[in-house]
Amino acid sequence: MALITSDVDRFEAARSRLEAIAYRLLGSASDAEDAVQETYLRWQAADVERIEVPEAWLTKVLTNYCLNMLTSARARRETYVGRWLPEPLLAGDPMLGPADTAEQRESVSYAVLVLLERLSPGERAVYVLREAFAYPHREIAEILDVTEAASQQIYHRAKKHVANGKARTEIDEAAARRIVEEFLAAATSGRTEPLVRLLTQDAVSVGDGGGKVPARAKAFEGALAVAKFLRGLFKPSDAKRAYVGGAPEIYATTANGDPAVVAVVAGRVVAITCLEITAEGIAAVRSQVNPDKLVRATEHWAAGGLGGTPLHTL
Repeated sequence: MALITSDVDRFEAARSRLEAIAYRLLGSASDAEDAVQETYLRWQAADVERIEVPEAWLTKVLTNYCLNMLTSARARRETYVGRWLPEPLLAGDPMLGPADTAEQRESVSYAVLVLLERLSPGERAVYVLREAFAYPHREIAEILDVTEAASQQIYHRAKKHVANGKARTEIDEAAARRIVEEFLAAATSGRTEPLVRLLTQDAVSVGDGGGKVPARAKAFEGALAVAKFLRGLFKPSDAKRAYVGGAPEIYATTANGDPAVVAVVAGRVVAITCLEITAEGIAAVRSQVNPDKLVRATEHWAAGGLGGTPLHTL
């Protein structure tokens, strides 16, 4: 059934919210775009005039499609080369969605997206809809075809799993930049001691290269091990420059609301390193170097004029 202009406009008015939901559910911007496009195709094929509440209908279709994608994604990730990490989104990306409340900002933080991988697809859906978008359990129950009591139970279980991670410290952009500047100064000093002082004793470092870029599958654990790894990672070398096609310029920004180090070569984002900050220090250093997961970041970087002056060149 062909849509009239007003029906297309109604979908487009909901697109940004749908993309934000899908990204939180899937941890991948490209998959989120695919899910929203599939939702549009189903909207296009539906008898729109008989849909009483379009927003509820679209959310239900999108969420259930994402649940199917999550189920198949789990099977694919069993054969994924190395460690799978979510696709980071740089500051200002509209897919990050609402950030008016602490809960909304927390739900899209990189650290929480990593923790959400522990949840079942159903738990993740309830958590995202409730925590990030404040859907009442009555509506979540209708979306997922469960009882309201079941939705409440799933939510409390999911929230407990997420809360088992370290308590994240919320910081503003100015503080994030200061943290990145201090981190880079330590990482490029050639010594481990300055880094150890910034890290928590049980800090971890992990990267996602997707089998396309070298990245250690097993995490480095402990402040000293992480510091030694980072010292080597940020040491300039001709081999590294040849591999990425030039000398990476290093910038300070935020990704998913967390302090982030961005490496750019000739306008192409080649790495985003997200820092998980707690009251005790930097608890995790997670680097996304899989080029497939940096396409959107590169487009956003080029379009948004982000970064300013590079802090360092490797």
